[in-house]
Amino acid sequence: MEKKRGHVLAVPFPSQGHITPMRQFCKRLHSKGFKTTHTLTAFIFNTVHLDPSTSPISVAKISDGYDQGGFSSAGSVPEYLQNFKTFGYKTVADVIRKYQTSDDPITCIVYDSFMPWALDLAREFGLHAAPFFTQSCGVNYVNYLLYVNRGSLNLPIQDLAFLERQDLPTFITPTGSHLAYFEMVLQQFTNFKEADCILVNSYKELDLHEEELLSKVCPILTIGPTVPSMYLDQQIKSDTDNDLNLFDSKEAALCTAWLNTRPQGSVVYIAFGSMAQLSSVQMEELASAVSSFSYLWVVRASEESKLPSGFLESVDREKCLVLRWSPQLEVLSNKAVGCFMTHCGWNSTMEGLTLGVPMVAMPQWTDQPMNAKYIQDVWKVGVRVKAEKETGIAMREEIEFSIKEVMEGEKSKEMKKNAMKWRDLAVKSLSEGGSTDSNINLFASKIQTN
Repeated sequence: MEKKRGHVLAVPFPSQGHITPMRQFCKRLHSKGFKTTHTLTAFIFNTVHLDPSTSPISVAKISDGYDQGGFSSAGSVPEYLQNFKTFGYKTVADVIRKYQTSDDPITCIVYDSFMPWALDLAREFGLHAAPFFTQSCGVNYVNYLLYVNRGSLNLPIQDLAFLERQDLPTFITPTGSHLAYFEMVLQQFTNFKEADCILVNSYKELDLHEEELLSKVCPILTIGPTVPSMYLDQQIKSDTDNDLNLFDSKEAALCTAWLNTRPQGSVVYIAFGSMAQLSSVQMEELASAVSSFSYLWVVRASEESKLPSGFLESVDREKCLVLRWSPQLEVLSNKAVGCFMTHCGWNSTMEGLTLGVPMVAMPQWTDQPMNAKYIQDVWKVGVRVKAEKETGIAMREEIEFSIKEVMEGEKSKEMKKNAMKWRDLAVKSLSEGGSTDSNINLFASKIQTN
């Protein structure tokens, strides 16, 4: 059996948007000759839909202290984060010890940047360590400025003067439960310069200026986009999808079959990720706004009650489809999809960009407003829906106008052309000798066992 270059233990923050990109990075490392093991909390491990026989990535169970109910069973966000640190530290250490006497001992920990305590754990065992920043270079740079300025930020930001207050991550004015997340965002930077490498889930060509700004703070390696290889560079033949999903759906098979009946570029794909929550008022405005379009709308089971009364029964199933979950990459790569209405989470934004789909941006919180700004004004691949200043609600007329702008407005062709440009650059970055491929090789050389 061929000896591995090392054994990387990947420790993501336990939510879908953090698990998926790190797992995809594990596949890249595996293709470079590393054994990779991916940790999941016991609750997620027991609820996830994953066939271990089809994946080269091993999975190890750890605990966040809420093995039966996960995050939703915690009393508060601060309580969850504290217990995850306590139980996570102990159980990740147990995983490391388990492998110490095997043929493939752990040699490096790649950990979510939201968990700086993992660096202390790596050093305790004498291992290489690298934080994995799941957000864009620009967002990470703004968050770093917040950290060095002790939670405050003066506008305009030097070198990013085009950013206005409504474009900044929402945690910049922390209130209530957001305070715990705000502190978590700042804590990413407490010890990150002490790590062996700093990994960022973006690609250089997309974030060129912001990558330079962040690199002045500390050397970084952009290792994205973390989209399955067969959608982009096609170097890893087995990497055909995000093979780990927290949301089950027997309806998913309907998507491709239904999309294949629709004309090219005619469908509005609407999806707001795994965490974003819209109010009942916003759902009603959205339902009214899209009524004149052909659409595929993903409404999670927990959000269905917010739909207008009788809405699901009134949907014209020939030109519209409402599901609880969809295979997003398959949907975005289908020729029937003309635009992607998104909450602008970084994974969804990256998927829209790298699959060449123009976007209608409806950001909700965290880094999403800044991603929306870039979608419209920097990458020029879409339109940000304007929300009412007083209520934060995007009205039906504004949503409908934004969709029309992307689907058939005078700039729609330019948006599509730009989206395809970013896709081509993503493929180039991941291909042999590209910026991301070279960075992954550099990381591999730094952490491989002698």
